[in-house]
Amino acid sequence: MEKYLLFLLLMLMGENGLCQQEKGCSKSMVNSCGDCMRSAPECVWCKQLNFTKAGEQEAVRCDTKAQLMKRGCKREEIISPENTLAIVKADPLSVSFDKQLKQPVQLSPQKIRLRLRPGLPRTFRVSFKRVQGYPVDLYYLMDLSYSMKDDLANVKELGNDLFAALKSITNSAQIGFGAFVDKTVLPYTNTNKEKLLKPCDENYQECQAAFGYRHVLSMTSEEEQFKTKVTEEFISGNLDSPEGSLDAMMQAAVCGERIGWRNSSTRLIVLTTDAGFHMAGDGKLAGILEPNDELCHIDNSLYTKSNVMDYPSVGQLAIQLEKNNIQPIFAVTENVEDVYKQLTELIPKSEVGVLSSNSNNVVQLIKDAYKRLSSKVTVTHDNLPEHVSVVYTPNCEGAGPAGESEGICDNVPVGKEIYFDVTVTADTCIEDKSFTIRPLGIKDTLTVTLSSNCECDCDDPPDSRHPHCNGTGRVSCGICSCNEGSIGQFCECSIGKKDELTLRASCQRNNGTECEGRGDCVCGRCQCHTTESGSSYYGDFCECDDEHCEKFQNKLCGGNGKCNCGRCDCFSGFEGSACQCKVSEEGCRTLNNTVCYNRGTCKCNRCECKEGYQQPRCHKCLGCPDPCLTKLNCIECLGFESGPFRKNCSVACRKSIFHEMVDQFTVRSKKCHQKDTEGCWIRFDLDQLFGEDHYKANILKQRDCPKPPSVIAIIGGSIASVALIGILMLMLVKLLIYMKDIKEFRKFENEKKKSKWAEADNPLFQTATTTVSNPTFTGE
Repeated sequence: MEKYLLFLLLMLMGENGLCQQEKGCSKSMVNSCGDCMRSAPECVWCKQLNFTKAGEQEAVRCDTKAQLMKRGCKREEIISPENTLAIVKADPLSVSFDKQLKQPVQLSPQKIRLRLRPGLPRTFRVSFKRVQGYPVDLYYLMDLSYSMKDDLANVKELGNDLFAALKSITNSAQIGFGAFVDKTVLPYTNTNKEKLLKPCDENYQECQAAFGYRHVLSMTSEEEQFKTKVTEEFISGNLDSPEGSLDAMMQAAVCGERIGWRNSSTRLIVLTTDAGFHMAGDGKLAGILEPNDELCHIDNSLYTKSNVMDYPSVGQLAIQLEKNNIQPIFAVTENVEDVYKQLTELIPKSEVGVLSSNSNNVVQLIKDAYKRLSSKVTVTHDNLPEHVSVVYTPNCEGAGPAGESEGICDNVPVGKEIYFDVTVTADTCIEDKSFTIRPLGIKDTLTVTLSSNCECDCDDPPDSRHPHCNGTGRVSCGICSCNEGSIGQFCECSIGKKDELTLRASCQRNNGTECEGRGDCVCGRCQCHTTESGSSYYGDFCECDDEHCEKFQNKLCGGNGKCNCGRCDCFSGFEGSACQCKVSEEGCRTLNNTVCYNRGTCKCNRCECKEGYQQPRCHKCLGCPDPCLTKLNCIECLGFESGPFRKNCSVACRKSIFHEMVDQFTVRSKKCHQKDTEGCWIRFDLDQLFGEDHYKANILKQRDCPKPPSVIAIIGGSIASVALIGILMLMLVKLLIYMKDIKEFRKFENEKKKSKWAEADNPLFQTATTTVSNPTFTGE
């Protein structure tokens, strides 16, 4: 907010106000007057001919007004586009509501057009006045769960009181009525067929079937009609404590034609309940996964998608209430007051009132809530384009703080005109973008159409062969725009047979920017500009200057050298990228009087070690290979004249290792224990001297060589092993044959037992029988 107030203050200081701040303009990418206008709001352009010197960049034409006049630009030659505001429509504010008028006016103006320069704010004033007797539409939305049965009985008697209360506010009032419970699915409602038809206590006779939301009565000014419809309503019921109030409010907000909202009215929804509410995501408990689509789904007065779509989120409901200019009043019992107070923080222009145990104070509660809502005027915006900011500064007795999202005036009486100063700033160039400013809960709007003032009207002469441009170009805001075939600052160069692209390419280094952006390409060669301090860029491509070297202690090259084309050339006795160090090796000296152990270089009195060696003096190499392994072959040939280097040991090893044969180790250095090519264990220690490959080695004279194996024992053992294995194989084969024979014998025995022999006598072995007749027994 402070930056906008600063801009306003500077504008009031006069045309030189910005210049008195001595702000500089960024010239890095300025090539025209339009670029200058887009660079910074305080920048202006000098269109005066011959303002720039030969070889000087045209970007110097872009600066603050004070700086340009100081350089010799005349006031009348300075181009400085300003913001403009045109009021397209500004109907006067209405004094009171007149039924003859279709739309009373509470906000003025209604349409304006702004032409803004990027970064330069423009403030305008918006007036608002509450109209006396402005129409009111009140939709009474009641919770009909079983716990609200006493409240319903009282509401049936409140019709006259409600209309009387509204008539004390306006002569044009309408009331509608709706009811809600919850979704008729488990776990919210008992889905037993009998319970769906009568969800109340069995002893309670007057009970209607379970439902989600029902629109009972559209907006009417007839008291008897309201009383009749409410009297026909009975209590219902559900299982859990939270209700489907957000479902009901969403349908009441989006079903404008069914509800009967008027275009020119204060729209109120009075929600009465003694319980909390379900919100988006709770529908998953019943397997309802489809998100709320924020559309109207009322058929035969019932919400038909109650069991199909999830509850709306608080954000979805807030958007639709604000979009349809509806202000909710939550008339709730004390046990859920805190819940709905938190809800009002998320829904603009909403109020909470505490119901008595039987809702007999609901009329007074609505009157008090309406008074608070209508006396608080909140102005905000919709559809704000990108890179555009708006700040509201209220101008009233109950003004809230200035803000970027809204402006608030509280305790505004009817008929009192108040003002809001609206400051709009566009950060970039835009073209015909619009947004609306409106008071919350009221239909009146102000449409702001934005466009940018990014180009310069320099009133240039139409002559295409202007003398200033050597007769081969025209003047555009003081700069020559050359005709085809000519180039140069003043079109002084004729390109001849070469095309312009070829000439310009010769001024580019590695296909980069032409003359590095520090000069002009004239006839294929760079003419370098001067720097801000007055010196010149130089080089074939103007790539060099002597002002942009590294600094030390805020001094160029530390004050100990000279800047030469971006690099410091240090004076004698100094070194470093910024000549920040005295030449010295004191911090790099080692105990053996070497510099960094000859494993690095001393720069700025500090060792820069070779790869692997560690600072501060490059003593140890944590990343190097183990020397016990790398030097083993040299140790073997030097100490025992064996190994792969035994034939050229002096050449391969004597320069890198100084060795000594010892009986035992005395110096505590790196101990090595390795096996040589003959299978013997060698013990030695290594001490790295200065340099990368320079060691001192103490080699133990005695090697540990294992005894050779016994050949006779190996041969005898091998023969015995083969014989033993053969015997075992024969025994195994014999065992298998024996096992097979046993199996066959047992099988024979079993079959023998199963055989049956005939018991008849063999006639071959029977005794002969003789038959003799006894004469005694004959018949004769």
